[in-house]
Amino acid sequence: MTTPNAAPQTSEPSFFSLTPDAVLDAVEAAGLDVEPVCFQLNSYENRVYDIRLASGEHVVAKFYRPGRWTAEQILEEHALLSELERAEVPVAPVMPFPDGTTVRRTSGSGIYYSVYKRIGGRAPEELDYEMVERLGMLCARLHTVGAERPATHRLRLSAETFIRKNLDFLESSTLLPAHVAPHYLAAANTIAEHLDLGLRGVPVHRIHGDFHRGNLVLREGVLHALDFDDLVTGPAVQDVWMLLPGRDAESRRLREAFLEAYETFRPFDRAWLTLIEPLRGLRMVSYSAWIARRWHDPSFPALFPHFGTDAYWEEAAADLEDLVGVIGGAASTRAPEPEPESDDGPTNADYFWDLKD
Repeated sequence: MTTPNAAPQTSEPSFFSLTPDAVLDAVEAAGLDVEPVCFQLNSYENRVYDIRLASGEHVVAKFYRPGRWTAEQILEEHALLSELERAEVPVAPVMPFPDGTTVRRTSGSGIYYSVYKRIGGRAPEELDYEMVERLGMLCARLHTVGAERPATHRLRLSAETFIRKNLDFLESSTLLPAHVAPHYLAAANTIAEHLDLGLRGVPVHRIHGDFHRGNLVLREGVLHALDFDDLVTGPAVQDVWMLLPGRDAESRRLREAFLEAYETFRPFDRAWLTLIEPLRGLRMVSYSAWIARRWHDPSFPALFPHFGTDAYWEEAAADLEDLVGVIGGAASTRAPEPEPESDDGPTNADYFWDLKD
């Protein structure tokens, strides 16, 4: 789940100066003995590299996009990972540098970076009943640790932060066409109002925030949760719907199996499921705002050539208006689409833009 920038925006030319030599020099400067082997891994938001140490061990070095997170926010991600590791919840833990710190800055450019244990494996190929039960237990254990203490610097999952602030940005940009803006903004603000109402009285705590299948790895029969970059304070149902986003009957059955397994570790109020559709809308708005905020990055126009066209925004506005109808129980004004046959529901392209093969 991509978030509005939490730290002040900075100039980003230094982000693209991360040559393999610069990456290796940074990790070596932190006190790790590296081999001259460095492979860039798939990541839109940050720069992530597989690096081989002199010991033969492989680690993952993550260089955070400048201006996105403060050092305090990154350290709260690391704190949760350390707590999860101590609780024996399978994650890819952050690795302390020899001086005991977990986040450093590159010399000159000042980019924050950290090193993580590399967890090899593969994402689950399909979510059958056995797998969703395992996921339910993993998610519950993660939330149990997440609820133990607050994150004071991380963002709170709310309509104000993730919908209205993004709408302000989009409205002030030149990307949202004038003929689409009234429809898009009206639908998104309606969804924001529903989310405000739905979140009243719902407990919140530290959650993964972007808990989809692409952030899971199955290694030697053990499921590991990866990439806590989008850690937020929010309701448990955010992590639930991200794993099982479909609306069809089979998806609902799988979700119920997930929740029954979840409840072997902690309670879950089924009333919270009414938040799924407003949270779906939050993600749709966040998606458009994320690309818009990164449009100055030369890689984004190449990655998303359809973005910014009239057709893109017209479809985005229509999707939000349809979602308002779903939330309100009204019939869609557009021709109904066939229900998906699998538990995936909406496509990965719709909601999981950071999920890559």
